[in-house]
Amino acid sequence: MGTLEKEQSIQQKLQGRDFLTLADYDKDELEYILDLARQLKEKHGQGQKVQTLEGKTLGMIFEKSSTRTRVSFEAGIYQLGGIGLFLSSNDLQIGRGEPIPDTAKVLSGYLDGIMIRTFSQELVEELAANASIPVINGLTDTYHPCQVMADLQTIQEVKGGLAGRKLSYIGDGNNMAHSLMLGAAIMGMDISIGAPEGYQPDPGITDKAKQLASVAGGKVEVTADPKKAVAEADAIYTDVWASMGQEEEQSIREQAFQGFQVNSSLCSQAKDDAIIMHCLPAHRGEEITAEVIDGKQSVVFQQAENRLHAQKAIMSAIMG
Repeated sequence: MGTLEKEQSIQQKLQGRDFLTLADYDKDELEYILDLARQLKEKHGQGQKVQTLEGKTLGMIFEKSSTRTRVSFEAGIYQLGGIGLFLSSNDLQIGRGEPIPDTAKVLSGYLDGIMIRTFSQELVEELAANASIPVINGLTDTYHPCQVMADLQTIQEVKGGLAGRKLSYIGDGNNMAHSLMLGAAIMGMDISIGAPEGYQPDPGITDKAKQLASVAGGKVEVTADPKKAVAEADAIYTDVWASMGQEEEQSIREQAFQGFQVNSSLCSQAKDDAIIMHCLPAHRGEEITAEVIDGKQSVVFQQAENRLHAQKAIMSAIMG
């Protein structure tokens, strides 16, 4: 199969798909979306309009507050020629107990796609199972696939490729750790998760990532030693110690994560040109020092911008 034929085949496979977890996609499909994100970013920078979703409408359901997810999706669908509708769960009947299947079927009659940012992965999967239009996971407590697509795009831009690169994630084994493991594994990267005992990633998701890595030629490691995790890393990544909904655990987590701060001492264990990543919002002085996140090797705002381009690519691929 030629390059053009392969691209057209992938394009057809992606149309109408849900985007719930990276484990649902193979390397060729993710590479296609990343290449599309690169093209869209390039054309946006040149002032070119790419309106592949002209006349399309994206419903955006939010049960969790958001800056980057809301603005990037709303701006993204607009730039692609469509319109985004902000749907707070407080304003929908879903917030008053309407069954998810009923909501999914009703919205499928009005919209061309749904993006949802919520707590439960099971809710997102139930919504997708009952919708006849694509559903995009904008974040759950288990996964954050859209963020990781922007992260992979950023590493590609800075490092020139993904396969064989080592990504180190330091901190809570949360939704970011889960999706980073899956994304890195699929793309043939090595990933090391440094998290304290009791806060490490879900074992089932870790096993899935290891299976995917064995196919793509990468490695997945989980360790309670942050120095081991960052050794020879090309990229160091962290996230807040207490995510949304865990605020009451803040003081407990601050104690548990002592020694897991991304600071200049820890970063010295990585490669000299290692980049610093954070999905934001950041708590300077907690999971990362101001010196590191605001330093010359930080790419956190490049990451944040790439949310726009990666999500435009996802929407174009599955809603186009």
